[in-house]
This record gives sequence, C-alpha cells and structure tokens, in this order.
Amino acid sequence: MGNPKQKWTSEEEEALRAGVAKHGTGKWKNIQRDPEFNPYLYSRSNIDLKDKWRNMTVSAGSQSVKDKSRTTKVKSIPDAAAAATPLPNPQTSAASAAAAAAADVAIDDYSEAAADSKTAPKYNAMIFEAISAFNEPNGADTSAIISYIEQRQELPQNFRRQLSSRLRRLVAQEKLEKVQNCYKIKKVSSFGTKTPTPKKEVRPKSVHDTGDTVEGAANDAAYSVAEAENKSFVATEAVKESERVSKMSEDADSLLQLANEILEKCLRGEIVIMG
Repeated sequence: MGNPKQKWTSEEEEALRAGVAKHGTGKWKNIQRDPEFNPYLYSRSNIDLKDKWRNMTVSAGSQSVKDKSRTTKVKSIPDAAAAATPLPNPQTSAASAAAAAAADVAIDDYSEAAADSKTAPKYNAMIFEAISAFNEPNGADTSAIISYIEQRQELPQNFRRQLSSRLRRLVAQEKLEKVQNCYKIKKVSSFGTKTPTPKKEVRPKSVHDTGDTVEGAANDAAYSVAEAENKSFVATEAVKESERVSKMSEDADSLLQLANEILEKCLRGEIVIMG
C-alpha cells in the first residue's frame, strides 16, 4: 500500500482525472494498471485513488458554488451602476418628450385623415346644427357641442376625438371661427356667399327604417333589372321581325324583277305563251 501522508502532485491528479475519464469511476485497479497512468500512480493504492477522487469531487463542487456566488455578485454590479447613473438632462428629456408628442400627433392626424373622408359631411352638419341651436354671440364650446349632439344622435365610441378633429379642420378651412374656447360659424361676405345653415333636428334613421330602406332599394333594383330584361327581349324580337320583313321585301323585289324580265321577253317574241 502507498503512503497516505504523501502529498499528491499535480501530475498525479491529472493522471487520476484522465484515468476516470477513460475507465470510469470505481475502476481504480484498471486505472493503476494502465501503462498510460501507472508511471504516475504506481505508488498509490486503490484506496488512495478512491479517497483522492472523492476529495477532488467535493472540492470541485465547492468551487462551483463559489463561482456561482461570484457570478451573482458580478451581475449585481451593473444594477448598482445603473442606480448610480446620473439623471438625464431636463432639457434633453423635454426635447425627447416633444418629439414623441409630435410623432403621436402625426400618427393621429394620419388616422384621422383616413376616416375623415367618410365622416366629414355628417359631423359638419351636426356641428353647424349644434352651434346654430345655441345662438350665442361667441358660439359654443366643445363640451356644449358634444352634449347637444349626444342627446340627439347615436354616436360611435371615438366620436369625441373625431369631433375635436373636425372642429380644428373647419377652423383651418375658415368655415368656423374660434373665439377663446368657443366655436362659431364664420360669416363670409365676399361674392354674397351665405354661411351654410343645417337643417334642424336631423334625426338618425333607426335600424328598422334602415332595413326597410335597404329592402325597398333591393326590390326597386330587382324590378329595374326585370324591366330592363323585358325591354331587351322586346327589342330583340323587334329586330328579328324587322329582319323577317326585310327578307320578304327582298324576295318580293326578286319576283317582281323576274316577272318584268319574262314580260319583256314575251313582248320581244322570245317567249311564246301557248294557249
């Protein structure tokens, strides 16, 4: 048996690791007898190899725990550095916020422009009606206009936002005039143009009325199609009759021409009619 008090060298440890990798754990005799590792482990017994491998395994496990602890500490350093990072410049933050707000406004204007072509006439009429109903010198504010329309119309969820957009556009188009926070209809005196006045109490059509209107339109369309088909059929028959009469006329002309030729030949004595 080897001397247990003899300190293991790095060459012996490397030979033991290579032997376990080659023969497996517990194959201590095979590792010691292997010509590749025997020159380094000949002075060690099987028990020495076993105990040393156990100690090396335990040491490796402890080292891995320490490495994990170090990694955790290293990862926490950026957090501390982030906490120690000075606050951004207020001017820079304000500029960034302004740029973000401008981008949001651009996006909102694009989305509003997409829906504007469909809702503009309807919203314009409702706005003019509401402002005319209040009949105030300075017009009506946004809240009053919205309240007036909501009491009389069935509106979508995004109505308030679209109405605000329409008010801005009508001011830009010089159809409305903004006085402080109120809007009034702008009077146009050039060329005798009158300010458009919407009809009073424009009530939206109910679902039932809309259904009747659609059904009536469908019936009218079906009737129109049937009438057009009937007229087309009559026209076709008239064309056929005209062609038939034209053919009869051509045949009659041919018979008349033949009769004239026969008559001329009889008069010239070329043809003798037997009695």
